[in-house]
Amino acid sequence: MAEPDPASQRESMVAWQLAGRGITDPAVLAAMRRVPRENFVPAALQEFAYEDAPLPIGGGQTISQPYVVALMAAEARLSPQDHVLDIGTGSGYAAAVLAQIVARVDTVELRPELAEQARERLADYPNVDVHIGDGTLGWPARAPFDAILAAAGGPEVPAAWREQLAPGGRLIMPVGASRDRQRLVRVVRTAEGGFSQEDLGGVRFVPLIGVQGWQGADEDPAPPADPRRASGSAAPPREALGGRIRAAAEPLNDLEEAAASGVFDRWSKHRVVLLGEASHGTSEFYQARAAITRRLIEHHGFNIVAVEADWPDAAAIDRYVRLGAHRPDAPSAFRRFPTWMWRNTDVYAFVEWLRAHNASRAESARAGFFGLDLYSLSDSMAAVLAYLERVDPQAARVARERYGCLTPWQKNPAVYGRAVVSDAYRGCEAEVVAQLSDLLARRMEYAHTETAGYFDAAQNARLVASAERYYRAMYYGSAESWNLRDTHMFETLAQLIQAHGPGAKAVVWAHNSHIGNAAATEMGRVRGELNIGQLCRERYGDEAALVGMGTHTGTVAAAHDWGGPMEVMEVVPSREDSYEFLSHASGIPRFLLDLRAPRNEALARELSEPRLERYIGVIYRPQTELMSHYADASLPDQFDAWLWMDRTRAVEPLAATSGTGMPETYPFGV
Repeated sequence: MAEPDPASQRESMVAWQLAGRGITDPAVLAAMRRVPRENFVPAALQEFAYEDAPLPIGGGQTISQPYVVALMAAEARLSPQDHVLDIGTGSGYAAAVLAQIVARVDTVELRPELAEQARERLADYPNVDVHIGDGTLGWPARAPFDAILAAAGGPEVPAAWREQLAPGGRLIMPVGASRDRQRLVRVVRTAEGGFSQEDLGGVRFVPLIGVQGWQGADEDPAPPADPRRASGSAAPPREALGGRIRAAAEPLNDLEEAAASGVFDRWSKHRVVLLGEASHGTSEFYQARAAITRRLIEHHGFNIVAVEADWPDAAAIDRYVRLGAHRPDAPSAFRRFPTWMWRNTDVYAFVEWLRAHNASRAESARAGFFGLDLYSLSDSMAAVLAYLERVDPQAARVARERYGCLTPWQKNPAVYGRAVVSDAYRGCEAEVVAQLSDLLARRMEYAHTETAGYFDAAQNARLVASAERYYRAMYYGSAESWNLRDTHMFETLAQLIQAHGPGAKAVVWAHNSHIGNAAATEMGRVRGELNIGQLCRERYGDEAALVGMGTHTGTVAAAHDWGGPMEVMEVVPSREDSYEFLSHASGIPRFLLDLRAPRNEALARELSEPRLERYIGVIYRPQTELMSHYADASLPDQFDAWLWMDRTRAVEPLAATSGTGMPETYPFGV
């Protein structure tokens, strides 16, 4: 998928991360548009430059997230003639932004190596001077200052800064009794020489080190190992929590035996059971989901398997497992990147089992296999047209004309999104929505002719409409496009449940990031993202079970870049400040931890303190694993249960089995 250029990313950042969250100062927004943040982060992290998150820059320091830089500049109420002191130069990014707004910036950095790097980056900003020294003492040779901004948190406002603030000057800094949790404050020096102070809200910054910072404070705890998150001083030690997990966990020596013994029957009364995975390329996650799903289908009447896959691809599998007629002209399933995610030996085995299970049952009692995702724009358009050609050729001609707006872009819809956002091409929303509306309006007429075909066509039409919005939204910000995608997946699930009647029960296979409650993670709390799990919790309440999965180490099938070749990579052992490491510390190779069981209530409270959790998708970059693949979460609020497999292995793509007797024909034909 094509990536937007940095200028587009800056526009999206300003629109969604800044203006969308209440930053209104036009000078600040203009400055954030002009300064290329990618020039102020390490080369390995440049692709994350416009994420709404701090990034490491070396020496235990970070470049603040864009929103915080903009918030501090806006709260300082800057004027073009101001002289500003920036404490904690770091990468130089904040100084560059300030230099776009004010007449002069002096910036002070304690670490010489960071200061020298920043000086090079700021060479094109002649109104910025970089100094090396103890920033807690300010820079008296250049005082007084109209504003002082500090990118590090101290126990109190340094006296030197108060003294160097001009009458009417504003000082913005994080203050708190903890080195890693503070309140952002604004201090104003009055004309009479006094000071007023205003609380601007909770923040987390790296500690302010120096004579009038933490080095000179009474308390000097060790700095946090990870500047992205607070250490949580009230949390129990890792060793103690690992032991408590061991005591509460239910060991699973064999998944099939566990399923047969009824371990997973605790979810039998639920309407929806969502089964996650910590990566898209780990065999044990697929095997666990298959074992649980087989049990729920065979013994508890579940009749929907809904997966994080495109609707047309899954429809080919559904026809196969429900013994429907093969369509030789239909494209083979899962032929696009990442093919190994569904075209692998574990999925093949489950599909064959589901077909055999359905073979002895009446057509109305067969369990189906359905896709929830929206990346199949071209195939979904083709499916709508093929259906209408069969039932209403005149309507097919109208639909072909409407979809003609999208036809030039159907092989690369990301380019369509960029063209519309840049005003180089008109949007196609009206056409695709009109087509969906017409199809839904003629539901009774079409469904009477071909019931199953109508539902499939209607869902494909919904997908086209959702995809059109998605590809436009992806250039305005990750949260907006993510929310559109997960809302589409949830709505597809809800429509499947409704279509299958009052007794319908569904199992969902998707990544942990989709099935855990986003409101309990950094996704929801910081980035404003929602997901299927959160929407299921809101719609179905306790009738939805959210099950996450994790691993410590092993191998995984993934690519280094989108569209790149699949590789079997080593999974870096989990970080010591993560939930995965706590699970590893239990010493149990494979277990189920029921976070809703009354006996585990105390443990769930102890585990609720946010920690890092690892997410590996189809892309894995071990060299930047912290920033690429970890995020804060509260595990007991995110999931109802946690399925742990300490050492795991990569999935085996079907292509790798050629010649061993496994047929690569329908529904996985090439």
